[in-house]
Amino acid sequence: MKRTILVTGGSRGIGKAIVELLRANSSIEVAAPTRRELDLLSPKSISGFLAGVPDFDGLVNTAGINILGKLEALDDKTIASMYNTNLLAPLKLIQGLVPGMRRRGGGRIVNFSSIWGIRSKELRTLYSMTKFGITGVTRALARELGPDHILINTVAPGYVLTEMTKKNVSPQERTRLCEEIPLRRMADPIEIARVVAFLLSEENTYITGQNITIDGGFLA
Repeated sequence: MKRTILVTGGSRGIGKAIVELLRANSSIEVAAPTRRELDLLSPKSISGFLAGVPDFDGLVNTAGINILGKLEALDDKTIASMYNTNLLAPLKLIQGLVPGMRRRGGGRIVNFSSIWGIRSKELRTLYSMTKFGITGVTRALARELGPDHILINTVAPGYVLTEMTKKNVSPQERTRLCEEIPLRRMADPIEIARVVAFLLSEENTYITGQNITIDGGFLA
């Protein structure tokens, strides 16, 4: 029987690399819903989606947004968007899929944090709030779900050379940022995807409750 994995944010960047890597394994079936199928800003959409899906062996909460802003500019809409997408939606998906994992005898969950969920930086109040928060969710649920053979971890990427990075960060700025990274380059999305694939696999039998940093040594 194929193992089934749900991946959010699978249409671009790191999420797309995860979906492609998992689909290259013939023993895995991947569900990567579009925003029309699963709108993480809408509790109604999340509950409706969960009502119509089968049991899954794994979940990857890749989708997220990062709206930068000074404290005085953080209006209620922006706060709600960041909180709902980055923290509440992953929690609701976990809540909805865990019963099925229990029925299947266990499961694997990977949440996404960031280097800005370990340290922070100006203008990232909301982003860090949600990314520090998802690590807390992971650690608490590792203790709660461990007896059910459900392993849950967080990965915290550093600078990743996605299409969005190429679009939003000039070559000159990318060069400057790479000088701060011991490996002198940004990660390729596939490098993050490989770690996620291992955490989801049956080869991962004892790693749970961890926040795994993938940053080329930036935080060192």
